[in-house]
Amino acid sequence: MTRRNRTHARLFGAPGSGRSRPRRPPGPVEDNPALQAIWHIVCAIPRGQVSTYGAVARAAGLPGRARQAGLALRVAPRELHLPWHRVVGAGGRIAFPKSSREHLEQARRLRAEGVVVRKGRVTAGAMTMLDEL
Repeated sequence: MTRRNRTHARLFGAPGSGRSRPRRPPGPVEDNPALQAIWHIVCAIPRGQVSTYGAVARAAGLPGRARQAGLALRVAPRELHLPWHRVVGAGGRIAFPKSSREHLEQARRLRAEGVVVRKGRVTAGAMTMLDEL
């Protein structure tokens, strides 16, 4: 292992170690129009309903960019108080690992809004069509 690789492993963890540098978009996130569009759509999801990352990206004018929707929620300033818990993976699946604190928190918040969560998935009746917003 070269000196550069050892330094990288020390700073960011070895591949597969679960320790990595968090991804952030270049520049200030508040000035990014794509992220702002995603945040606007997420805020429009009604209480007690959910949408998928892909549907949020499409509604924001970014088809095929579901991962960018996830990134937008990850880097959003806390002051925005985004209802991040209303966005789920494809098929209504909570995207966080089942035993993680985030998974439990998202399920708790959804249930508090009246959304049925079973085995890490929300029911189809809770899904909203964002093109209707």
